[in-house]
Amino acid sequence: MEKLSVSHMNARFALPNRSFDFLQFKHSIFFLKFPNPNQNPNTNPNLVRLRRLNCSVSDGTVPSSVGATDSSLVVKKKAAEVSSDLKGTSIFLVGMQSSLKAGLGKLLADALRYYYFDSDSLVEEAVGGALAAKSFRESDTKGFYESETEVLKQLSSMGRLVVCAGNGAVTSPTNLALLRHGISLWIDVPLDLVARDVKEDLFIPGSYPEVKDEQFALYDKYRAGYATADAIVSVQKVASRLGCDNLDEVTIEDLTLEALREIEKLTRVKKMIEEAARPF
Repeated sequence: MEKLSVSHMNARFALPNRSFDFLQFKHSIFFLKFPNPNQNPNTNPNLVRLRRLNCSVSDGTVPSSVGATDSSLVVKKKAAEVSSDLKGTSIFLVGMQSSLKAGLGKLLADALRYYYFDSDSLVEEAVGGALAAKSFRESDTKGFYESETEVLKQLSSMGRLVVCAGNGAVTSPTNLALLRHGISLWIDVPLDLVARDVKEDLFIPGSYPEVKDEQFALYDKYRAGYATADAIVSVQKVASRLGCDNLDEVTIEDLTLEALREIEKLTRVKKMIEEAARPF
C-alpha cells in the first residue's frame, strides 16, 4: 500500500494509508509532492503548495481588526523584550479549538516574527482535505493518530514556530514529549465561547445547548492533557484583571500580551536555572 511520508531536510517519516509521496518542509514553506496521473511516472512529481492559511510567515502583514493601535504596539514591544531569551524556541498552543486560540497564535507569530502552523490543518491537507481526514479518522483511528504524531514530530524538530496544536497533541505520552521541544501554553477559552465558534463557523446541526454539551464532553476528555502545558492563558483571568464585564471585550492583543508575559516568566526561570548550574 502506498504511503505518505513527512520529510524535513534528510529526515523522512512514514504516514500510513495515503497515496501521496511525502510532505516536505522546503524554503520555510510546506509542499506536497504527489504523482500527476497525466504525467509519465518516471518523471519528477509536481509540487503543490499548501494553502497559505496553514503556513504564514510573520512579516508584519497578519490582518488585525484593530490595526496599528497602542495595544498592538505594546504587544510588539513585549515580544522584542522576550525574543532575546526565547532564542527561537517554538511555542505550542493547546486547548479547545476557537477563533481566540487561532487569532492569538497568528498575532503571537507576527509579533515574534515566527512562522505559524495549524497542525490539524496540516494533517487534513496531507490526507486530502477535511472530509478525507474525517473518513480516515473513522476508518483507521490508529493510523490517523500516527499521522498526527508524524506531523507534530516534524514541527517539533524546527525552531521559530508558533503551532496551534489539535487535540491529538495531548492524547499520548509520545506527543506530549514532542511538545517539550518547545514551550506549551494552554489557551483556556470558556466553553460558551468555544461552542459559539463551533456553531457559527462549522454550521454544526443541533441547538446551542447540545453543541455546548458536546464541547464540554471533549473538554472533559482532553483536560488532563491540556493541564500538562507549561503555563495557562485564561480568558476569564485576563477579563477579570482588565475589569471587563463581558468576555467579548477581551481582545486578541490582550491575550497575546498575556501569553508573552507567561513566556517571559518561563524563559527567566530557565535562565536562572542555567546560571545556577554554572561552575564557580
